[in-house]
Amino acid sequence: MHFLLIARDGTDEKAPERRLAHRQRHFASITRLRDEGRALYGAALVDDKGTMEGSVLIMDFETREDLEEYLEKEPYVTGRVWQEIEVRPCRVPELFMAVNPGSCMRQN
Repeated sequence: MHFLLIARDGTDEKAPERRLAHRQRHFASITRLRDEGRALYGAALVDDKGTMEGSVLIMDFETREDLEEYLEKEPYVTGRVWQEIEVRPCRVPELFMAVNPGSCMRQN
Protein backbone atom coordinates (compact mmCIF):
# COMPACT_ATOMS: atom_id res chain seq x y z
CA MET A 1 0.00 0.00 0.00
CA HIS A 2 1.31 3.45 -0.85
CA PHE A 3 1.44 6.26 1.68
CA LEU A 4 2.16 9.96 1.31
CA LEU A 5 4.06 11.45 4.25
CA ILE A 6 4.21 15.17 4.79
CA ALA A 7 6.63 15.76 7.65
CA ARG A 8 7.23 19.25 8.98
CA ASP A 9 10.33 20.21 10.90
CA GLY A 10 10.19 22.04 14.19
CA THR A 11 10.23 25.83 13.98
CA ASP A 12 12.43 26.54 17.00
CA GLU A 13 15.93 27.99 16.58
CA LYS A 14 17.57 24.57 17.10
CA ALA A 15 15.54 22.87 14.33
CA PRO A 16 18.18 23.33 11.57
CA GLU A 17 20.87 21.93 13.90
CA ARG A 18 18.79 18.84 14.62
CA ARG A 19 18.17 18.25 10.90
CA LEU A 20 21.89 18.50 10.15
CA ALA A 21 22.83 16.28 13.11
CA HIS A 22 20.55 13.45 11.95
CA ARG A 23 20.84 13.92 8.19
CA GLN A 24 23.37 11.16 7.44
CA ARG A 25 21.43 8.54 9.45
CA HIS A 26 18.21 9.64 7.78
CA PHE A 27 19.77 9.31 4.29
CA ALA A 28 21.16 5.88 5.18
CA SER A 29 17.72 4.76 6.33
CA ILE A 30 15.95 6.16 3.26
CA THR A 31 18.59 4.66 0.94
CA ARG A 32 18.02 1.24 2.50
CA LEU A 33 14.25 1.63 2.07
CA ARG A 34 14.71 2.80 -1.52
CA ASP A 35 16.83 -0.26 -2.27
CA GLU A 36 14.09 -2.46 -0.73
CA GLY A 37 11.47 -0.73 -2.91
CA ARG A 38 9.76 0.91 0.09
CA ALA A 39 10.83 4.55 -0.42
CA LEU A 40 9.52 5.47 -3.86
CA TYR A 41 9.96 9.25 -3.99
CA GLY A 42 11.18 11.95 -1.68
CA ALA A 43 11.75 15.67 -1.56
CA ALA A 44 12.63 18.34 0.95
CA LEU A 45 10.03 20.97 1.68
CA VAL A 46 11.60 24.42 1.43
CA ASP A 47 10.44 27.93 2.19
CA ASP A 48 10.65 30.90 -0.20
CA LYS A 49 14.36 31.32 0.66
CA GLY A 50 15.17 27.67 -0.02
CA THR A 51 15.57 26.75 3.65
CA MET A 52 14.52 23.19 4.41
CA GLU A 53 11.44 22.98 6.60
CA GLY A 54 10.28 19.42 6.17
CA SER A 55 10.04 16.40 3.91
CA VAL A 56 7.62 14.71 1.55
CA LEU A 57 7.88 10.97 0.95
CA ILE A 58 5.89 8.39 -0.94
CA MET A 59 6.39 5.04 0.74
CA ASP A 60 5.27 1.48 0.00
CA PHE A 61 4.47 -0.66 3.06
CA GLU A 62 2.17 -3.66 3.45
CA THR A 63 0.13 -1.94 6.15
CA ARG A 64 -0.14 1.36 8.01
CA GLU A 65 1.15 -0.48 11.08
CA ASP A 66 4.32 -1.45 9.18
CA LEU A 67 4.83 2.20 8.25
CA GLU A 68 4.28 3.28 11.86
CA GLU A 69 6.85 0.68 12.98
CA TYR A 70 9.37 2.20 10.57
CA LEU A 71 8.58 5.73 11.76
CA GLU A 72 9.30 4.75 15.38
CA LYS A 73 12.94 4.20 14.30
CA GLU A 74 13.24 6.93 11.62
CA PRO A 75 16.20 9.18 12.59
CA TYR A 76 14.26 12.39 11.88
CA VAL A 77 11.55 11.18 14.26
CA THR A 78 13.81 9.90 17.03
CA GLY A 79 15.98 13.02 16.64
CA ARG A 80 12.91 15.28 16.90
CA VAL A 81 13.55 16.87 13.50
CA TRP A 82 10.04 16.12 12.24
CA GLN A 83 7.56 17.65 14.68
CA GLU A 84 4.36 17.07 12.69
CA ILE A 85 3.72 14.14 10.37
CA GLU A 86 0.67 13.71 8.18
CA VAL A 87 0.20 10.26 6.65
CA ARG A 88 -2.29 9.71 3.85
CA PRO A 89 -2.92 6.52 1.88
CA CYS A 90 -2.38 7.10 -1.83
CA ARG A 91 -2.06 5.17 -5.05
CA VAL A 92 0.93 5.61 -7.35
CA PRO A 93 -0.10 4.65 -10.89
CA GLU A 94 1.97 2.23 -12.94
CA LEU A 95 2.94 5.15 -15.19
CA PHE A 96 5.12 6.51 -12.38
CA MET A 97 6.20 3.16 -10.97
CA ALA A 98 8.12 2.56 -14.20
CA VAL A 99 10.32 5.59 -13.44
CA ASN A 100 13.58 4.82 -11.67
CA PRO A 101 12.54 5.42 -8.03
CA GLY A 102 16.11 6.22 -7.05
CA SER A 103 16.24 9.22 -9.36
CA CYS A 104 14.24 11.35 -6.92
CA MET A 105 16.32 10.32 -3.92
CA ARG A 106 19.73 11.52 -5.09
CA GLN A 107 21.64 14.01 -3.02
CA ASN A 108 22.69 17.18 -4.82
